Order: sequence, then C-alpha cells, then structure tokens
Amino acid sequence: MGGSAPAGDGPAGQAAIKPDGEWLRVHPASPFIRGWVALAAIGFFFGRDTFERMLQGRPLMDEMYSGRVPFLIAGGGLILVLSVLGFILTWYFTRYQVAEGYVRVNTGFLFKQQRQARLDRVQAIDIVQPLLARIFGLAELKFEVADAGESAVRLAYLRTDDARQLRATILARAAGLEPDPERPEEALPEAPEFPVLSVPPSRLIGSLLLSEQSFFVVVGAVASVVLSTITDNRGFYFYLIPAALGLAAAYWGSFNKGYNFTAAISPDGIRLRYGLLDTQAQTLPPGRIQALKVTQPPLWRIFGWYRMQVNVAGYGGPGSNGEGASRTTLLPVGVLADVMRMLSLVLPDPGTPDPARVFAAGLTGIAPAERPGPAGPPAAPEAGGAGEPDSGFVTSPRRVRLLAPLGWRRNGFTATDTALLIRSGRLWRELVVVPHQRTQSMALHQGPLARRFRVADLVLHTTAGPVSPRVIQAGLDEARALFDAQAARAREARKRQTSEQWLAQVTPAAVVEPDHPQNHQEGPQHG
Repeated sequence: MGGSAPAGDGPAGQAAIKPDGEWLRVHPASPFIRGWVALAAIGFFFGRDTFERMLQGRPLMDEMYSGRVPFLIAGGGLILVLSVLGFILTWYFTRYQVAEGYVRVNTGFLFKQQRQARLDRVQAIDIVQPLLARIFGLAELKFEVADAGESAVRLAYLRTDDARQLRATILARAAGLEPDPERPEEALPEAPEFPVLSVPPSRLIGSLLLSEQSFFVVVGAVASVVLSTITDNRGFYFYLIPAALGLAAAYWGSFNKGYNFTAAISPDGIRLRYGLLDTQAQTLPPGRIQALKVTQPPLWRIFGWYRMQVNVAGYGGPGSNGEGASRTTLLPVGVLADVMRMLSLVLPDPGTPDPARVFAAGLTGIAPAERPGPAGPPAAPEAGGAGEPDSGFVTSPRRVRLLAPLGWRRNGFTATDTALLIRSGRLWRELVVVPHQRTQSMALHQGPLARRFRVADLVLHTTAGPVSPRVIQAGLDEARALFDAQAARAREARKRQTSEQWLAQVTPAAVVEPDHPQNHQEGPQHG
C-alpha cells in the first residue's frame, strides 16, 4: 500500500489535502481516549487498597506482602506496559483512505479487518465528540450506509478541524463534485450553512416535564397514595423509588442529548448539532431521509409543541439507547413554524400548491361531522364507503366508528405529487410523510373485524427506524385504490431518480454556488 503519515502531523486539513490513494492514520491519542476505562480499571485494581490504607493512616503495604513488593510492582508495570503497547499497535495498524469512490478503514494487527463505504451510498456523516475527546480537541467521524448501521465506518479520533475537512470532502464527493484537475491536491472547501432554528433549554425542560413518562409516573404516584390510604400499607411507596430513578435517568438522557439543539441547511444537507457533555454534529445529505413522523402528545397541545423523527438508512431501528433515539430525532420539540421549516428541508418540493393547508390538516385536522341539510337528514352521506375528504385527506368510513370512536374522523391519508401523507391519533396526534421514491414495498392487512366492517390497513415498508408508515382503517375500496396508485407513484418517482449522487439529480439552473448572494433563499430548494 502507499506511504502513511500521521493525521496529527502538519497543518489542519491534511486529512483532506491528499485523499486519493493516500493512507493516513488517526490521531496518536485515539487508542488512549477509547481505552481510558481499561487504564482506570488497572489503576483501581492495584491502587485501591493502598489508597484506603493511606486515608486510614495505616502502612501502605500489608506486612504479609512486604517481601513481594518488587514482584507486585513488576507485575503491575508489565500489565501497564502491555496495555500501552497494545494501544500503540492499535493506532499504528489503523489507517484510512479516500479513493476510487470509497472510504476505507483498515484496523487490527493480529486479526485484520477492512471496512469500506461507497461515497454515493453514504446516508449520513456524524461528528461525535465525547467529553474526553473534546478536552483534547479530537472528534470521531461516523459514516452511515444503507444497511441498518451494521457497516458503519468509524474514524476515531481525528483533530476536529481535520474531521470537519474530511467530512466536507466526503460529502462533496457523495454529491458528485470532483476536485479541480489542475489542482487535485487542493482541499474542497466546507459548504456554508444557514441557521434554520434552535431549541431553547426552557422549552426542552418543559417538554420533558409534560412528556408521557411524567404523566404515567404521576398516575402511579396517585395510585400508590390511594392504595396506601385504603389498605393502610406504606409498602406501596417503595414502588415509586425505581420509577423515580428511571424517570430521572430518562430526563437526564433526553436533556443531555437535546441540549443546545440547532438545525441548519447547507448545500451538502441538513446539519444538526446537539449535546451537553457529549456533542454530536449530524449531516444528512438531501434525499436520504426515508420517512418522517411528526407527533404531538396530549399535554404538548397546551403550548402547541411537536416532535419530529425520521428513518435514515444506516441508523437502524428506533434504538434501545439514548444515542439511537437522538440520531433519529429531527426536532426534539418545536412549534408549528419550526415543523414547517424542517418539512421544507426534508421535502423541498411538497408537490401541492397549498402546502401550508395540507400539512396543517395533517397535523391538527379532523374530518368535519356530517351536518344536517335543510330537511334534517345528513347532507354528506358516505360515498363508496369513504369518509368525508378533509383538505384532501380521505378518512376512515363512518361505519368504523364502533371500532375507533375517537379516531375514525382523524385517521386518513392524502397524496401529493411527491409524498404520501398519513395521519392518525385523536389524543396522540401523528403525521407520517413518505416520499414516493422511498416506498420500498407495501402490504394490505385485514383482520376478522376489519373484514366485517370492510376496511383494511395499508402498510408501507421503508428502512428500519422509529417511523412505521401505516394507513389505519381505510375503506376497502379506497385501500385497494391507494395500493395501486402508490405503487405507480413510487415507480415513476424512482424513474426520475437516475443517480445516487444528489447533485446529479438537480438541474444546473437550480444549483446556486456557495458564495452566490441568493444561496440563502435557494439552499432549501436544492439542499
């Protein structure tokens, strides 16, 4: 392989100055930052007893070990030396390369491994800075590709400036930009960005206090008090202890991940930054979001707050930890104006001349009740089994009001030229948006009760994530018609997408140079 050079040598930006064919190494401090827990465990194992004796004023070494001190010190020193040597070898045999349309990472000195990702299949690039890495001015790069995170390529750790420059280079290559052939060694500049929104800490705290888990904890506390009073048994209060501890941990995790949340738009995608102790900067290239969900818990309606989550290929399922949940969150809490801004970034072309009315109906709309005509009977009877259209939404037919007495007027769907919109939930409102070209497959589901009431659910399959697109209790005829129509829309949308490189999908007239004075206005339209 080609020569190698430490990424930490030379000026910032070396990681991207000679990317093609040049094998580079991560920062020398990387293995120590990753393995500090092992060093701390060694120190704790050998020094705990000595430290406790020092605090108690006793001899530092037990008399029974006095003759073995040299051997103990030698053994501890050997373990420490072997650990440090392992760290050094790990660093030496970890190299990365950007060449021939791939980013490659080689690791291991006994068991070698090479991971690679195609640049035009990169779904997202994250810059992650744990607290210790931030202290040393280092950052980790994570490249997500389209297989639920199993093949994510990670570079840990680079200098922060090098990580940003390498990210800019990867995103530019993924978009289809190539370096100047006359100056191939010149690094591609980082694309400018324009702030879109930020989440105030006060709103984040308020959203946590009014969250679903707070509601259930309060209900549990009231139930414990009532049961303790009725049975004269104070043991019910002990059930609140694990609930309070779990709630405090959930609060802290959500606050730590959502603190200082900001969103910006740039020609290379949507940029998200968040984190209190461990900070993270995500860049989602345009068109990589597979599905989007906007939710509103009941208590959030007081202030008009919403949450936005997305499915992104490479991020995997909804996540069992805080990191997985935070990486699929497009907006932790925001007002309606924030939701519309983010929707305009995810879906630059809404496919309808009146997007504000259509999306507002999806977020808050409910099909109007049938109003009696002049003679008394309903003036809008069921037509073909479908409910009344509501700003283009086709809702569940009236006959299913026994199955869903609260939700049948809320559940519905509509399609624009670019996306399918699905709304559901009367108490917990939900709006799902699926771009047509991201529909991978579909299925009609109908259980025994659904057959009795002649309704069906239409399930759309996208990549794994927190969003599960499902049209609930649509009329049977409407569900079948939607199945055929959505398949045709998805097929036509995929035909128009001729390249994985997003810049190749945009007409030259629509692309604005980074230093163009209209870039702020045009950015959301092509980014």
